[in-house]
Amino acid sequence: MRCCCRRLRLLEVLLGPLLVLLVSGLGPVRTEKVYTNTWAVHIPGGQEEAERIAAKHGFINYGHVFGDYYHFWHRRVVKRSLSDHRGTQVRLDKDPKVRFFSGATYNGNHRDLNAKAAWQLGYTGKGVVVSILDDGIEKNHPDLKQNYDPDASYDVNDGDPDPQPRYTQLNDNRHGTRCAGEVAAVANNGICGVGVAYNAKIGGVRMLDGEVTDMVEAQSLSLNPQHIDIYSASWGPEDDGKTVDGPAKLAKEAFLRGVTEGRNGLGSIFVWASGNGGREKDSCNCDGYTNSIYTLSISSSTQNGNVPWYSEACSSTLATTYSSGNLNEKQIVTTDLKSKCTDSHTGTSASAPLAAGIIALALEANKNLTWRDMQHLVVRTSHPAHLLTNDWRTNGVGRKVSHSYGYGLLDASAIVALAQTWTNVGPQRQCVISMVCEPKNIGFHLSINKSVDACIGTNSHVTSLEHVQARLTLSYNRRGNLAIHLISPAGTRSTLLHPRPHDYSSEGFNDWAFMTTHSWDENPTGAWTLEIENVAGASDYGETFSVITPVNNLGKKNQ
Repeated sequence: MRCCCRRLRLLEVLLGPLLVLLVSGLGPVRTEKVYTNTWAVHIPGGQEEAERIAAKHGFINYGHVFGDYYHFWHRRVVKRSLSDHRGTQVRLDKDPKVRFFSGATYNGNHRDLNAKAAWQLGYTGKGVVVSILDDGIEKNHPDLKQNYDPDASYDVNDGDPDPQPRYTQLNDNRHGTRCAGEVAAVANNGICGVGVAYNAKIGGVRMLDGEVTDMVEAQSLSLNPQHIDIYSASWGPEDDGKTVDGPAKLAKEAFLRGVTEGRNGLGSIFVWASGNGGREKDSCNCDGYTNSIYTLSISSSTQNGNVPWYSEACSSTLATTYSSGNLNEKQIVTTDLKSKCTDSHTGTSASAPLAAGIIALALEANKNLTWRDMQHLVVRTSHPAHLLTNDWRTNGVGRKVSHSYGYGLLDASAIVALAQTWTNVGPQRQCVISMVCEPKNIGFHLSINKSVDACIGTNSHVTSLEHVQARLTLSYNRRGNLAIHLISPAGTRSTLLHPRPHDYSSEGFNDWAFMTTHSWDENPTGAWTLEIENVAGASDYGETFSVITPVNNLGKKNQ
């Protein structure tokens, strides 16, 4: 029996809110956060109660924002400051009548996911159904119940239609409800916030609160595929820097059936968190869920555009959204258990639902998009601007791509604009090339070169790449000392595996499919190079390298 090991909610440990949706627009980079002398304060009880609390604590009520939110101003606080006003706001923090407050800040670089601009184009997720595969969803939460969809929900753990989470003293099963609010929290009701796709229908599958077997995963992944458009998942194998694991037989079949039969043949869209194993030097290419061609893998950036401490780098990541970072950086505001709100949702767990919401906006703009169309749109509209890392590279078609961020930050406005006029891609073609037919010794460095014609003259001829897989079978005395790279004919270098210092396994890899998205739209014809390196040098040794079968160029033929 196979149990779920990576529960990404365990990393919800940092402090400070990150508003999910910020003002759109791009400007010159400015890293300083500027604190103003105004606050958004949530006070039930009406205008008179807000006036009373403002006067009590030395604030002036500038008026009603919406719902139970009011605009407070303090005359003795400087209008703009590079330090926060903790001494002033501690009085609000201690007042039992104040449910939530947030000091207004702004950044000169206007970093955001551009959701407001997508809403202004008229797209709010209406007509799109999203299901959160997790530990349940609080279906009667006041910020969710208007959008709750029972047909997108099920309790796989207990075998009944009710996905309500199991309540504990520590609120362990809060993860799914938090993810759901990011997607479809209702707008303008004065409760927690607003979901990216606030008019989408939202459901939840309770499947992590128990023994997570292959059957449980498969049942969850295949729930009502003609009704559910998008499945969002923030879980997978353990992020310990030594595990290599992925979907088993039934889950693999569920993925394949989903993309071939779901949404009346257009394909179910699976959005997956890339993983939180950064502290353990883990690689998301050792996670067979996020490394799958069938999932849209999403990583995280901190508020200030840095790689978070928990982020895993790999070549299968497609794009990025914002999430938590260091102690002084904000986190995600969303729904929480017992009809409450939270300002501390964190990790790539929080990034995947934001992406699911943006994808829901794109599906509203064009309901005829296939699962592969959606990945094309993400590649073409994501932006590297403001995301900081030293591994940005320009691939063979001129796009910047990173192992930490994929193609960059998702842009809701850009993706809906392109979706409106998008022409569906043709059928997927798969060209299989065997690069090695006999065992080879790895030594300190093994380089394998292969000239490829991309199956020209056959029905498998590929002229424009999407995913590239390298399926490896090899033995090695300490797997964590291996680094593996794939270089395309255009010169794009993908790191399929970086060294993992905690991986002492001598099991090697048995037909493991490493995947890269970094050569998207490149022509596969020409010389490919696979490099396998022993980074331990003289302190370690290579045994036998048996076979690589095959390299899969999964793409399309240009018309």
